[in-house]
Amino acid sequence: MGKFVPFIRLSALVTVTALLAACTMAPKYVRPDAPIPSTYATGAQGAAGDLPVWKEFFRDQTMQRVIELALVNNRDLRISMLNIEKTRAMYRIQRADLLPTIAAEGSSSNQRLPADVSGMGQSGVFRQYSASLGFSAFELDLFGRIRSLTDQALETYYSTEDDALTAQISLIAETAGVYLQLVADRELLDITRETYENRKSQYSLMQRKLQAGVASDLEVSQTKSLMEESRASLARYEARVGQDVNYLVLLVGAPLPQDLPDVRRLKDVASLHDLPEGVPSTLLERRPDIRAAEHRLKGYNANIGAARANFFPTITLTGALGTVSTDYDNLFQGPARMWNFLPQVSLPIFDTGRNIARLRVSQTDRDIAVAEYEKAIQNAFREVGDALVQRAHIGDQLDAERALVESTGTSYKLAMARYDVGVDSYLNVLDSQRSLYTAQQSLIGTLLLRESNALTLYKALGGGVK
Repeated sequence: MGKFVPFIRLSALVTVTALLAACTMAPKYVRPDAPIPSTYATGAQGAAGDLPVWKEFFRDQTMQRVIELALVNNRDLRISMLNIEKTRAMYRIQRADLLPTIAAEGSSSNQRLPADVSGMGQSGVFRQYSASLGFSAFELDLFGRIRSLTDQALETYYSTEDDALTAQISLIAETAGVYLQLVADRELLDITRETYENRKSQYSLMQRKLQAGVASDLEVSQTKSLMEESRASLARYEARVGQDVNYLVLLVGAPLPQDLPDVRRLKDVASLHDLPEGVPSTLLERRPDIRAAEHRLKGYNANIGAARANFFPTITLTGALGTVSTDYDNLFQGPARMWNFLPQVSLPIFDTGRNIARLRVSQTDRDIAVAEYEKAIQNAFREVGDALVQRAHIGDQLDAERALVESTGTSYKLAMARYDVGVDSYLNVLDSQRSLYTAQQSLIGTLLLRESNALTLYKALGGGVK
């Protein structure tokens, strides 16, 4: 048994060395300064503290149900979640190189040799059996090359997790946005259908007046023009509603439930949750795309350590403990024990600049990642700033749109009354009717804009799944 003590001691030394090889030659990571101002251009602030979870932010029950279906069935999100599993497995593969891979092996060799080469002066069949337990080409990570690659794989895994979270937030926001668009288009469709039926009735009335000699051909032609205009708009909105439904089905990843309420007015959708005030610095902690960019930066920083380690010697070890015998029955009996130990050192001397080039590539990758990280911050800052600018003025716009609908409605009623008593021409009726229809469309668009703005701001601030 004493013959095997050196091998056992060597195996223990290999394991301890691998566990202690925690140092790397990667540069110390320092987070780059955020290239954004401390306040937004408008003087407004973003949201402070914790954002509400999506079920609190989207208070409408029907919208919640549609979003839940999307989170369960959407194929793009499913791919993102599978990518997490893939990168987690790749990290484990890389981490496994820190310790030796121990394997049990068994082999049998059978060959017939002629007498002049057999070494025994006679021909015959020679057999050899062996069984061993050992490791092959295990690299001692004395200079942190494998550790750096493991750190890079870990940061890649973290970035993939944040990318999946970004995909979740985007899916929630997009599903809610398409649902709001569907409701708005349904409301526009209903208004257009009502307008068309009204103009159709007016056209029939005007034809009867023409036959009675109390209306002109011009008035009939003008009435027909408005009727056909609204008929074209009706066909357009019917197509838009159908397209909205198809898009929502794609996001949900399954047919919409038959019992889903047929909401047709934006005011019947529960308003989105109000967001509190805050400062731009919170974007760095909230936005998963910014966190993912920073994890990628950390990964490229770790790659520099692996590139630097290439300039130093590589030590690999191969060893085995087992038995060997020419007789299978005696393989595990008698003096059949054997061991071997094969250390190997490789020192780079001349590689035509390959290692220097690899180091420069890793440093350039790190610099590119810094720029991408800074760009992610700037893009997030712009998205929040744009949403805040819009929010600052959308209330006044909505008040004006409501007042416009009320005034054009009054104008239309007065124009009809004046025409009925013969005080005004029918042209004024047509103009006021067109103005009312346009004002109603604009009001619905502004109501949709208000909800979409709150949705955009929530997404830009990093709100989402919890």
